[in-house]
Amino acid sequence: MTQPSGTVPGTMHMGGRPVAMISGASRGIGAAIAHRLVENGWAVSLGLRDPANAPLHGEAVLACRFDAEDPDSEAVWVSDTVARFGRLDGLVHNAGVMLPINVLDATDQDFARTFAINVRSPMRLTALAWPHLAKERPGRIVVMSSLSGKRIKSPSSGLYGMSKFALMGFAHALRQSGRDTGIRTTAICPSFVATDMSRDLTSQDPSLLTQPEDLARIVHMVLELPPTASIAEVPVHWTVEECF
Repeated sequence: MTQPSGTVPGTMHMGGRPVAMISGASRGIGAAIAHRLVENGWAVSLGLRDPANAPLHGEAVLACRFDAEDPDSEAVWVSDTVARFGRLDGLVHNAGVMLPINVLDATDQDFARTFAINVRSPMRLTALAWPHLAKERPGRIVVMSSLSGKRIKSPSSGLYGMSKFALMGFAHALRQSGRDTGIRTTAICPSFVATDMSRDLTSQDPSLLTQPEDLARIVHMVLELPPTASIAEVPVHWTVEECF
C-alpha cells in the first residue's frame, strides 16, 4: 500500500531497484513517466498536490504531498522518499504552470507565480535532493522544459516562455554543477503534448500530438544513460516546422 506523507513506516530498501522522484505526477506526462519507470524496474516517489490522486499504487510507489508554492512540502517529500526507499537515483522536474498571458498584460503576481512554480521550486528541490543523488552512485536529473524555452511562437506564450528560458538556464547550470560528481542533467523540450494543458491551447487533433507515453520513453532512456553519454537537451515535436 502507498503510504501518505508523514506516515512513512521506516526504510524500505528496494534492493537494486533505482528510485526516482517525479513532480506533478498525478496525470499527463508525470503519470506516464511514473508508469513507464515502475514497469521497467524502478521505484517512484510521486509529488502530488493531493496524494489521494496518485495514478498508481504498490510497494514500489510512494505518494507524497508536493506543492511548488509551499517550500516546506519539498523538504518533507525528499526526507519521506529517502526514509521509505533508502536511496535516490533520479529527479524529474515535471510540475509547471502555464498562464496564457501577453507579457504586456502580465501583472507582478502573474510573473511571481509563474517563476515561483516553474523555476524557483525546481531550484530548491534540487538543492535538497542533490546530496542523496550523489550518495549511492551519480544520479540523474530531468528537467521537463518546453520548446517555448528555446523560442516564443505566440504572444500568449510569452510569460510561460520567459520562465522556460530561465529553466533551460537552470538545467545547464546544473550540468556544470555535476561535471565532477557524474550527476547529469537533461532538459526535455516538447512542443504540444496530448494533455489537458494543450487541449486548451491548440485545436490540433490530440491523436496527432506527441503523447505523454512518448516523453516517458525518452525520460526513461535518459535516466538510465551512463555519465559518458551525456545529453544536454532533447527537443521533441509532433511534426516538422521551420525551427524545431
